[in-house]
Amino acid sequence: MTELLIGGGAWRLFFFRLIAGAVLVYLSLPLLVVIPLSFNNDPYFVFPITSFSLRWYGSVVASPEWRLAAENSLIVAVATTALATASGTLAALGLANIGRRARLPLTMLMASPLAIPAIITAVSLYFFYSKAGLTGSLLGLVLAHTTIAVPFVLVTVSAALTRFDRTLARAAASLGADPLRVFRSITLPQIRGGILSGALFAFIVSFDDVVISLFIANAPQWTLPRQMWSGLKENIDPSILAAAVVLTTVTIALQLAMLLLGKKEGE
Repeated sequence: MTELLIGGGAWRLFFFRLIAGAVLVYLSLPLLVVIPLSFNNDPYFVFPITSFSLRWYGSVVASPEWRLAAENSLIVAVATTALATASGTLAALGLANIGRRARLPLTMLMASPLAIPAIITAVSLYFFYSKAGLTGSLLGLVLAHTTIAVPFVLVTVSAALTRFDRTLARAAASLGADPLRVFRSITLPQIRGGILSGALFAFIVSFDDVVISLFIANAPQWTLPRQMWSGLKENIDPSILAAAVVLTTVTIALQLAMLLLGKKEGE
């Protein structure tokens, strides 16, 4: 077996794909339990399922708390996506036009939320927002989510800029095009894939966040993950499973869209 792995490229590729598939199956196992349980007719968690029903999905739709949480999640995620995409794109463009010696430390500083544990970021934002009066508001939650979403946009747009042909921008400028027109006609079409990927990342990061919401948001600003956390802590309700399936479905759909976008850009 060792000789096959060392000597045969096809066998190595098969072996690594087998490992990747096993890891993927292992990580997906909880979904194989949660999804069927969300269709359980019983008012408690029981497995195997004796009867199936959509009652818990109906309960989520009919509940004012869940509807408010879904509305908050969409508002915060869309606003975060817009702010993070604009900020991250501008930051990437600015970093691409400065010297390498200054670019590296600035990039590391702006991307630091990727390396800092979420709980530390949440605690820091809580103390800062408490003095600024931003706790318990959707604005504060949007700004907090933007803080952790900007690095994703920065990374994807910076990667797209490495393939950007700057001679085209210089040629357009030499022919009299103003900077805005150069960006709209030359730069944007070449980095559009990176911007869209970053926007999808920003939406997912905001839509799935629970740690920052625990510290920043009050009950009127609870998002879907925060509402699920509250339900698990205070009252075990099978409606949580239905909400979890909806949340997971949205996340998977966005990730598939990201993969298709990357594949399309690579062709």
